[in-house]
Amino acid sequence: MKKIILTLVFSILILGCKSQSATNTKVDNKTERIIKGNWQITAVNYPGSDVIKVTSFDLADSKCFIGSNWKFVSNNNKGILALNSPNCTAYSTPITWFINKEGQFVMKILDEAKAKKVKSGYVLNVANVTETTFQLIDKINVGGKLTDVVYQFEKLN
Repeated sequence: MKKIILTLVFSILILGCKSQSATNTKVDNKTERIIKGNWQITAVNYPGSDVIKVTSFDLADSKCFIGSNWKFVSNNNKGILALNSPNCTAYSTPITWFINKEGQFVMKILDEAKAKKVKSGYVLNVANVTETTFQLIDKINVGGKLTDVVYQFEKLN
């Protein structure tokens, strides 16, 4: 079950997304091979983005993810997430990830810990996968209504 934290600050609604359980651990190797490599988030879109602040992956404002670099290694399901927006705090961390047969992207942020010691992670839907672009879609609760947060990825190489 996904937990949502709501806080009202200066008339701006702040939402934080927490982890949820993956329902299927069978891996979609074909999609994983398509997204292996280096990617960048070029946009983060959701309704109400002018008044709603979303904290992505319990790390930073979702807008700080625009321009972030992601490396996905499909043969060992490891990678790196690096925030580098000039208006945000720089951050880089190893990740472990996979895409299951239900089209869900399952990720753990490792920081200093080994993957098996990390007990929580993130589950997002994968959509519109091509050789050069794909989307990760998170669901957040805004006023009792589920809303999509769409992370648009473009391949760097």
